[in-house]
Amino acid sequence: MLERTQVLMGTFVKISLPKEDTQAVQESFDILHAVDRALSSYDKQADIYLLNHNRTAELTPYSYEALTLSKKYYDRSDGYFDIAVGSITKGLYQFGEDEKIAREDDLSSANTDIRGLHFNPNKAWLEKGIVIDLGGMGKGFGVDKVAEYLHDENITQGVIALSGDIRCLDVCNMGIQNPFGEGLVAEFRTKEPNTAISTSGNYHRYVESTKHNHLIDPKKRASQQLFASITLLSHGSNSDIDAYATAASVMALENARLFLDSLDVGYVLITNSGDQYVSDNFGMFVEQLHFTQRVPFSCETE
Repeated sequence: MLERTQVLMGTFVKISLPKEDTQAVQESFDILHAVDRALSSYDKQADIYLLNHNRTAELTPYSYEALTLSKKYYDRSDGYFDIAVGSITKGLYQFGEDEKIAREDDLSSANTDIRGLHFNPNKAWLEKGIVIDLGGMGKGFGVDKVAEYLHDENITQGVIALSGDIRCLDVCNMGIQNPFGEGLVAEFRTKEPNTAISTSGNYHRYVESTKHNHLIDPKKRASQQLFASITLLSHGSNSDIDAYATAASVMALENARLFLDSLDVGYVLITNSGDQYVSDNFGMFVEQLHFTQRVPFSCETE
């Protein structure tokens, strides 16, 4: 296999394909550059950056599709997936830029009402106080676009990995990172080709401690404090499970399990207290799930 790595969409992107498909590797990165130019909140030429800063912007097909999907995810998750949390993630915490701890009074007054976003296939505009952040589904969206291209090219072996958002074109061995330290907490082998995997956690992006992590509950306007890690597997799209992992991360435990059980996904949930929950249907997606260690209790967010 030929593996190439680039820094894109705010993370390390690894694409592994058969050596004879060298050109497809480059085309895959070109697709991700195009996705980033549409969805980025940092690239000053990107559709979403321009929308946030000018309050209106022209949309390209990628940005229109991503906004349309985000509306669907908002409805499906009862509002727990809300791209209007950008007023907090971008405006107050400024994750990925000059990061700071948001003040309680600013958080309580932040506008996270997605109804303040309006768009059609060609144009979008925002009401006062609304800021859009597609980070909760953008990487999964990028994986899907590359996977669609590779499918059209009849390439059926390889792995597309944007941090925790992964597509195994054939069966592959995977692990779940220990959210509290080094190594893996679990290992598994996917059962079928074309499996989508997404992990959302509080341990990569935060300010000072995981108490101030980037997973914002749009209803409470605060960082979630329950889950250290959520891993979803699906035979569907990466965009879907990227968004649904984000949504479940900010729910209460019972609500998260009920929500995920209503979807055609398998899951492994790890709480901040080290408890591990595995969906009853996980065997539909993997040959076996082996926990290599029990994660230690973490009181950092207490």
